Amino acid sequence: MTVGSRHNKQQDQPAIVLHSYPFRETSLLLDVFSRQHGRLPIVARGARRPKSNLRSVLMSFQPLSLSWFGKGEVRTLHSAEWQGGQPYLQGTALMCGFYLNELLLNLLARDDPHQQLFDYYLATLHRLAHETDHAATLRCFEKHLLQELGYALVLNREAGSDKVIQAELGYRYAVERGAVLDDGDARIGLPVQGKTLLDMMVDDYADPTTAQQSKLLMRVLLNHHLGGKVLHTRELIKDLQKL
Repeated sequence: MTVGSRHNKQQDQPAIVLHSYPFRETSLLLDVFSRQHGRLPIVARGARRPKSNLRSVLMSFQPLSLSWFGKGEVRTLHSAEWQGGQPYLQGTALMCGFYLNELLLNLLARDDPHQQLFDYYLATLHRLAHETDHAATLRCFEKHLLQELGYALVLNREAGSDKVIQAELGYRYAVERGAVLDDGDARIGLPVQGKTLLDMMVDDYADPTTAQQSKLLMRVLLNHHLGGKVLHTRELIKDLQKL
């Protein structure tokens, strides 16, 4: 769907709409995650008009091919084409998708490309649509997101001593430090079993203890990087499914 024409535009870029906002009387302001250009704002002129074909194209969680122009902070949409291949999310999977988008909106800087993260995000949407263990899918994405942002978790070595994590031992995981052997000092980090850390390293969340402890650990880590900002979708998911 083409809405205008300009020189110096970005052509046919793989992208996903993370969120959209009403803009003026007939337009939308899109917060877009583009594979080549990262997160950026784009105005879709006339997208809210009743007869606009863009209304059915600019949907969240659907792979798009977008073209836009402009060198300022806010670009202008030139065309949008639906690429297909992604089933529509429903129920809890849909809420999980909104949670992923809220994480990206709050943690990704503007105009900072993350091509591998974009691909992993699309794969995560596919998992949400087809698999039932949504909690495990969320933990995998959260860990991958932190890694992409430069906050990779060290899950197989103790902080400071560099000793190998032992599955049968208890540890405490401190933000910006890592895992240390649990000596009973509750002031240090969050208690976690060695097995949980090793399971997380290989994205194995089948064990109930691992599932519970990894959820609490990721929540603490994400809260730190979010600066204490509350994610509304996460609060809703907690109420619905304890994810």
